[in-house]
Amino acid sequence: MHATLPTLALQSCSANRRSRTYPESRRRIQEVRGFLPAIENPKVKIQNGRWLGLLVVLLWLFDARVVEAQQSGKMWKIGLLVSSTKTLNAARDESLRQGLRDRGYEENKNIVLEYRYAEGKIDRLAQLARELIEQKPDVIVVSGTRVALAAKNATSTIPIVVAGAGDLVEAGLVKSFMYPGGNVTGVSRMSPDYFGARLKLIKELMPQSAQVAGLANPKNPGHARSVKDAELGARSLGMTFQTVNARSPDELDKAVGSAGKTGANALFVMTDAMFNSNISRLANASIKHRLAAVYDRFEFVESGGLLSYGVNLADLNRRAAEYVDQIIKGKKPADLTLVEPTKFDLAVNLRTAQQIGITVPPQMINRAVKVIR
Repeated sequence: MHATLPTLALQSCSANRRSRTYPESRRRIQEVRGFLPAIENPKVKIQNGRWLGLLVVLLWLFDARVVEAQQSGKMWKIGLLVSSTKTLNAARDESLRQGLRDRGYEENKNIVLEYRYAEGKIDRLAQLARELIEQKPDVIVVSGTRVALAAKNATSTIPIVVAGAGDLVEAGLVKSFMYPGGNVTGVSRMSPDYFGARLKLIKELMPQSAQVAGLANPKNPGHARSVKDAELGARSLGMTFQTVNARSPDELDKAVGSAGKTGANALFVMTDAMFNSNISRLANASIKHRLAAVYDRFEFVESGGLLSYGVNLADLNRRAAEYVDQIIKGKKPADLTLVEPTKFDLAVNLRTAQQIGITVPPQMINRAVKVIR
């Protein structure tokens, strides 16, 4: 009777593994089957339960090898939630893919990238986040505070990696930069002197006096704190500061125009997903109302804005790939400290400066990484 127990155990284990097609798994089954006749041979008597226990251990080790083989061959699914269009986000998408390739991940080999683009329609983010969750990704990559919030509201378990955003603590997405404490981690877009550096550029352009208007979106959960920080920074430089608001694209021109009517000669644009999707409209409005506008991305200057000073967006996505790699390897987002950006780029549009009657100092032009003449 003892001789039939191992056989039954193997039959049960084999039945459970019929769907496994790994060559290594089949080879191991054959090895164990080959081992059984020796045990079933009448010459080999099982005197007690020790031999049966040994067989159970061997089968457990074999099953562990099968699981290991399954994990090593897993196709990891990475979800990406984007507020803008595929075209506008193309450079950042490629930077993320390059960062993943540098760490041994190739599309359709060991990773699948699942994209959802809001096409500038911010109200679609919640729906797109839910659709992305239904695909059961192993990790989600987002950019921007509002996008991160949409993803966070859709899941509290799937890891979320932020490739640049505003104040994540203020938005309630993490407990602290050092100890995020939830399912969100990644790279911030902020640095201690992020607003100060942009305000100093305005002061450098207008050394005598400047009245600055901050363009904010009341729908953005991080703007209340950002406006306070920018106001304190402006006052420390001897500049007055006021705030104008735009909740939708249709309100942008009116908001920028009201800034000019109240005496402002400079526009400090807060970072926002809706603003990002309407950069040309923003740039044209600032020229129309003759405001020295500064934003945080080069596309603004390309579209006619005067100045941009902000983090290198491609670098943010490459660094986000590091977090994706760590999570795939078993790290928890709650334990992964967020980092702040270290690389910032200045861009200047001299044609716009001439249009609005501003003279850009030579030293500022020399510092710029991109100059449109």
